[in-house]
Amino acid sequence: MAVEDKNISYRIYLVAFAMFLMAVAIVFKLTNIQWVQGDHYRKKAKEKTVKEFTIKANKGNIYSSDGSLLATSIPNYEIRFDAVVPKSELFQRAVDSLSDSLAYLLGKPSNYYERALRKARATNNRYFLIARGLSYTDYVKIKEFPLFKEGANKGGIIVKPEPVREYPIGRIAERTIGYERMKPDSTPDGKGIEWAYRKYLNGKDGKILKQKIAKGQWKPIRDFNEVDPIDGYDVISTIDVFIQDIAHHALLKQLEEYEAEHGTVVVMETKTGHIKAISNLGRLSDGTYNETLNYAITEAHDPGSTFKLVDLMAVLEDKVADTSTVFDARGGVITYFGKNVVDSHKGMGRVSLGHGFEVSSNTVMVQSVYNNYKNNPSKFIKHIEDWGLDKKIGLELKGEASPIIPKPGQARWSKISLPWMAFGYGVNITPMQTLTFYNSVANNGVMVKPQLVSEIKKWNTTVKKFDTQVINPKVCSPETLKKVRALLENVVKRGTAKSLYTKEFPMAGKTGTAQMNYGNKTGSGMYYASSFVGYFPANKPQYTCIVMVHRPNTAHNNYYGADVAGPVFKRIAQKIFTDAPSTNTIKKIDRKIPKQELDYASYNANSHKRQNTIPNVRGMSGMDALALLENLGIRVKIKGFGKVKKQSLQAGQNIAKNTTIVLELS
Repeated sequence: MAVEDKNISYRIYLVAFAMFLMAVAIVFKLTNIQWVQGDHYRKKAKEKTVKEFTIKANKGNIYSSDGSLLATSIPNYEIRFDAVVPKSELFQRAVDSLSDSLAYLLGKPSNYYERALRKARATNNRYFLIARGLSYTDYVKIKEFPLFKEGANKGGIIVKPEPVREYPIGRIAERTIGYERMKPDSTPDGKGIEWAYRKYLNGKDGKILKQKIAKGQWKPIRDFNEVDPIDGYDVISTIDVFIQDIAHHALLKQLEEYEAEHGTVVVMETKTGHIKAISNLGRLSDGTYNETLNYAITEAHDPGSTFKLVDLMAVLEDKVADTSTVFDARGGVITYFGKNVVDSHKGMGRVSLGHGFEVSSNTVMVQSVYNNYKNNPSKFIKHIEDWGLDKKIGLELKGEASPIIPKPGQARWSKISLPWMAFGYGVNITPMQTLTFYNSVANNGVMVKPQLVSEIKKWNTTVKKFDTQVINPKVCSPETLKKVRALLENVVKRGTAKSLYTKEFPMAGKTGTAQMNYGNKTGSGMYYASSFVGYFPANKPQYTCIVMVHRPNTAHNNYYGADVAGPVFKRIAQKIFTDAPSTNTIKKIDRKIPKQELDYASYNANSHKRQNTIPNVRGMSGMDALALLENLGIRVKIKGFGKVKKQSLQAGQNIAKNTTIVLELS
C-alpha cells in the first residue's frame, strides 16, 4: 500500500512539474510577444486595419493659345455614410432633416432616404452609399446637410473625390490633345499633348490614412490628408480654337464630298512654327469621320509633286539650271530604264523649268534633276539631308514616323531612284515634314521646328517657356528664295492651282497628286492621295498650311490636288482673314471678299471688324458658337455637348470688358 501511495505521489509531482513548465513557457511567450516582438506584431495588426492610400492629384489644364479650355480635370465626388459613428441622440435628431435635404438634392423621396439611413444604422453599415458622380457644387451642398456637417468623426460622412478628365470643345483635335491611360497589363500609355507633357500635367499624388471597417471597405481616419496632393501645371498649347474650328470643318466637308478614306490639315504660324490648327479625320465603318490617327506626324508616304520644290531649290542653288532653262517635255512621256515618267496633261514640247514647275510637269522636273545629278547623285541627296528631310523633326508627340530617303550605297538605292524621287516617288516623308520645308520658304529661308506647346504655367506664373527653335537659319540663298517664291505664287495664278486664284487675296503653294500602293502588280490596291501645301498671304506670309486627302472616290472623276485638297486650303485662308460665314461653294466665298483692291493691312483690318452686341447662338453647334463668341472677345463656358439650347446672356446685350457667357448644350 505504501509503495502504491508513493507511486501516486511521484505522478502528482510529475504532472505538477509539467504544468509548472507550461506556465513558465506561457509567461515567457507572452513576455516575448509583449516586449521583444511587440512592435512587430503591433505593426502587422495596424497594417491589416490601417492603410495608406494614394490621393490622385488633379491634372493641370490644357489651354489653347487664346485661353480656351481644351482639357481639364473636374472632380466628381462619391459620398458614403458610416452609420456607426454618430451618437444615437444626434442621429435621431438629424435623420429627418437629412433625408429631406438629400431628397431635395438627389431627387428621390424623403422617406426613401430615411428608411435607407435607418436600415444602415440598424445593420451597422459603415460604408453606405449616398451618391456618386456628384459635382463640386453638389459636394459643397451635401457636406453642409444636417448630421453630415458634423464631419467624418461625428457625422459619419465619407467623401471620396475622383478626378474626371473633360474636353470642353468635344472631339475636335482629339488626337492632338490626346490622352493618358493604363493598358490591360497595368502599364501607362497615351497619345498627344496629354502624354508628351504628363510630367508637367500630372502633379504629385497625396496620401491619406484609412481604416478597414468591413468586407474590404476602408474609410478615412480623419478629415485631413497625411500629404496633400499637388495639382499639375497648366499647359498652354499653340492651338487657336477659331482656326482649329475652320480647319476641322473645311477638311470634314471635303472628305464627305469626295467620300475619302482619311485626311489631315495643319496650319502653322510662319514666323514661330506654332501649330494653330491640326485636324486628322478618318472614315469609320458607318461612313462618319472621327479623329482616329494623327496622320500629320505618323504617316510617312510618297509626297508626289509637292516634293518638286526640293528639285527646284537644289538646281537653283547649285546653279546647274535656272527658271528660264528650257527642257523638252517630249509630249509628256519620258522613259528611264524601262519605266515611263508621264505628265498628267500631255502634249507639251519645249518649256522653261519655271513653267514646268508651275504646271507640275513630271518630265521637266525629272530631267532637271537626272541630267544634272546622274553622275553624282550624292550631291542632290546632300541637299535633302541639309534640309532635314531624311530624319525625324523630333516632335514631342509620340509616334512620329521615320522618313525614308534612298541614298547611294544603300539596299534601297537603284538606278531608277534618282529620276523617281524627282517627282516624289520612292521617298517617304510625313505631311508635317513637307509643311516645315515649305514654311522655311515662307519664312524668308529660316526653317523653324513645328511647336504645339508654348509654355507651362502655374496659375498666372510661367514655369517654363518654349521659344521658337530654328532648325536651319538659311535653307538657300536670297536669289533662290526670291525665284522660288515667285514660282509658288505663279502656281496659284496660272499653274495647276489657278482655280484657287483670287486677285484680292494672294496665295502661294504647290499641288500634289500621288499614286499610292503603285507597287501592287495587279493594280487593285492603287489609290490617290491629293495634297496642297502653301502659305498666305503670299506677299507677307503669316500662315503656312498643308492639306492631304487620301483615297478620294474616283467615281467623281477628279482626284487632283488642286481640286480635292486646294479648296480646303482656300477656305481656311479666306475664313481666317475674313471671318466669313460657312458657304457651300468657292464662288460664294469669293463674293464675301471686297471687290476693290486693298493692301493686306487694310484688308485684314476690315475683315476683323467686330460687332458690339451679344449674338444669338441658340441652335448652333457648340463648336461654332464657341468660335464665334471668342472671336468677339467673350469668355465662354460650356455645359454639355451638342447644340446650344440656352445662353446665359441675351442676344443684343452690349459686350462689356471681360464678359463671360455660359452655354448649355443639348
